[in-house]
Amino acid sequence: MKSLTLQEVVLGEEEFRRISDLVYEHCGINLHDGKKELVRARLAKRLREGRFETFSDYLWHVLDDPTGREFSILVDSLSTNLTKFSREDQHFDYLGRRLLPRLIAAKPSRGPCRIRGWSAGCSSGEEPYSIAITLLEAVQGKGRWDVRLLATDVSTRVLERAQRGVYEKERIEPIPLPLRNKYLLRRHDGASDTYEVGPALRDLVIFRYLNLMKDWPIKGPLDFIFCRNVMIYFDKSTQGRLISRFYDLLGPGGVLFTGHSESLTGIEHKFQYVQPTIYTKQ
Repeated sequence: MKSLTLQEVVLGEEEFRRISDLVYEHCGINLHDGKKELVRARLAKRLREGRFETFSDYLWHVLDDPTGREFSILVDSLSTNLTKFSREDQHFDYLGRRLLPRLIAAKPSRGPCRIRGWSAGCSSGEEPYSIAITLLEAVQGKGRWDVRLLATDVSTRVLERAQRGVYEKERIEPIPLPLRNKYLLRRHDGASDTYEVGPALRDLVIFRYLNLMKDWPIKGPLDFIFCRNVMIYFDKSTQGRLISRFYDLLGPGGVLFTGHSESLTGIEHKFQYVQPTIYTKQ
């Protein structure tokens, strides 16, 4: 039997609704009607690889997989993992120049010299490693500090890459050369060079799978949370619940960083506005 081309695979309205409902129930991603062509295009390749004739056949396969691996692949296919080192650099500037100096000055007088943060939706690791560099630079020469960063994502595929911590030369270009030499290891792989994150960064960042719509096995209080360009996939009610949970997990003075296209406008919350995409808990 001749296999269908990617252009010939038809996604029916009922099939699209089933996929949308499954993904929304699982991880809160809102696939509205405007996303139908995106869903068709991204899953059509998976259908062809698995020699499925229809989306219904593929869905039966997904739901019949007891390991859950195929469902994870489905979610991976529908989520966008656009990221880079030091993306939206105003956040790292605020973290390094304002938040961390305040924490370093205040914490020794209050008890344990520790800093805790969370990169929620860490993608392939560029964000948490950028945060880690900022953290290490801030505490350098300031005595002994217990610094840890949790980095989580719902995509097992990008988590595997993040844990490998190996990046092509063009991807690490935003990192200033002195910091690149300090925290990354240059590797020669044939005709091209790659860069691997060094031990100092690996020791600081803890990668875990986590679905933001499920239970969070995280102990607070946290000093800051990065959740950037994740909430754009959620509807307003889901965003509101998520923001409330972030607020409860942060300690007094804790800071939430959101993406450049995200705003808390229209969401009931307790955060105090600092500047665009930066909010604090009083």
